[in-house]
Amino acid sequence: MNHDRIHARQPTHDRDRWSTGRIESITERDGHCVVTVEAADGASVELVVTFAIRDLFLSRLDIADGASPVGERVWYRQRGG
Repeated sequence: MNHDRIHARQPTHDRDRWSTGRIESITERDGHCVVTVEAADGASVELVVTFAIRDLFLSRLDIADGASPVGERVWYRQRGG
C-alpha cells in the first residue's frame, strides 16, 4: 500500500508540492491510521498513514499532552493507494 505523507511543521523541501489543511478527525481502518483533513478549499481529504507516522506527527504538534489534535494545521501530500 502506498501511504500518504503528513507533517506537523512546514516542510523545508519542495514546498510547492505540499498542501495545508486542518485536522478534522483521526481514526483507524484496516490496520492503518486515517487522518481526515479539511483542505484549503473546504474539501475533506482522507490521508492513510502508518501508526508510526501518526505518532511522530502528533508528537510534533504544539498541543498539550492529551489535548485533541482536531483543528491543528498540517502539511500533507497524497500518494493514493
